[in-house]
Amino acid sequence: MKLLLIGSTGMIGSRVAAEARARGHEVVGTTRSGKEGTESLDAGDAARVADLAKGVDAVVLAIAPPRDGSEAEGPLLAAGRAVLDGLRRAGVRRLIVVGGAGSLETAPGVRHVDDPHFPEIYKAESLAQAELLEVIRKEAGDLDWTYVSPAGVIEPGERTGTFRLGGDQLLLDAKGRSQISAEDYSVALVDELENGAAIGRRITVAY
Repeated sequence: MKLLLIGSTGMIGSRVAAEARARGHEVVGTTRSGKEGTESLDAGDAARVADLAKGVDAVVLAIAPPRDGSEAEGPLLAAGRAVLDGLRRAGVRRLIVVGGAGSLETAPGVRHVDDPHFPEIYKAESLAQAELLEVIRKEAGDLDWTYVSPAGVIEPGERTGTFRLGGDQLLLDAKGRSQISAEDYSVALVDELENGAAIGRRITVAY
């Protein structure tokens, strides 16, 4: 399988690239700068997305909104819509989005990001990711998309290959924690690329 990975050098994107390549997939990585052996891409440029996506089997979107204190939602949604447009222009149907955990439910109709104890530092980014999920649900019905939310905490760690998959609810372990390593998140994402078990919906992965 040939993949276009938008945002291939970040904490999650770099591990998705490594996992996919370890399984024999070809990965075309992109960054804004084009450094570290990647293609240069502004994800908001639909024409450039289309050019790079031509001939690939799937696109993985692994970008975050701005983290410099500026407005987060607008740039992320603009990039998301440009990527959708670029896929259509290139004739590529398969899209997997590296999403956020904030939109996961902790109770019916109650999102994790709305919890009063949710870290304020991550709130703007989480709300932007939640809006991106809604855009994809409403506007990407013609594409084979999957939005993959991590656990409440995702960080570099061990690749165990053992984890649980869920849907729209935050997954907790027996001690009430919601955690996943970036390595195991990447295993789950590449599994989904290969088996297509969750097309048209959001999934989550946690221990």
